Amino acid sequence: MRTLSYFASDVHLGLDVSDPADRERRFVAFLRSIPADRTENLFLLGDIFDFWYEYRDVVPKGYTRVFAAIQDLVDAGVSVFFFEGNHDIWTYSYFEELGMKKLSQPALVRLGGKTFCLGHGDGLGPVPRGYRVLSAIFHCRFLQKLFSTLHPWIAFRFGNNWSRHNRLAKGVEYNFRGPEEPLYKFAVEYSSKTPVDFFIFGHYHVPVDLVLPSGARLMLLKDWMKSSPYFFFDAERGEVELS
Repeated sequence: MRTLSYFASDVHLGLDVSDPADRERRFVAFLRSIPADRTENLFLLGDIFDFWYEYRDVVPKGYTRVFAAIQDLVDAGVSVFFFEGNHDIWTYSYFEELGMKKLSQPALVRLGGKTFCLGHGDGLGPVPRGYRVLSAIFHCRFLQKLFSTLHPWIAFRFGNNWSRHNRLAKGVEYNFRGPEEPLYKFAVEYSSKTPVDFFIFGHYHVPVDLVLPSGARLMLLKDWMKSSPYFFFDAERGEVELS
């Protein structure tokens, strides 16, 4: 009987911080450790890759063992879902070819009698206007087509160089401000209108487990820079646990 669901986020494969090869090995080990005969779902909550851009006929090289492990889970009957993060926005069809299913945040999912609200976590709530403008630029189909006219050698180096300027590359740890955070405000407002048991996101790179006024839990996953964090949910127990 399949009663387990797993949640992972912010692996940032390809980011040249700490030990990228070790981070990829740890992620593959996690995927291989999932008991396929007991697992119903795997949710990849975004920024699994630090930079991902698909051309019609070209995808970034590498990650062979990662995709092989995911493919084995799919072939074994596990439903693998993925969300775009703010670093791997540009996924068009390759993940679906591997058998994964794309979800858009915020996604409501029922598991074992519980209601989950899932996503990457960026852009939810009253975020600054500048962030919304940047997100709109990244999601603009015309600009994506224009970017696709660049040779992949140029495009991938541009994207990877851009990534090196992010918070992880600078070694700056985010301080989650609780009720002041846009995501917290989003979850409070959302759960006041829609019954939710668990909100699970990534993006902030810090572990969070807070009880909202509605009684729902807001849970954030840390990144994989120094550890291998993931949540799992057992429908028989009805609780989300951190490993």
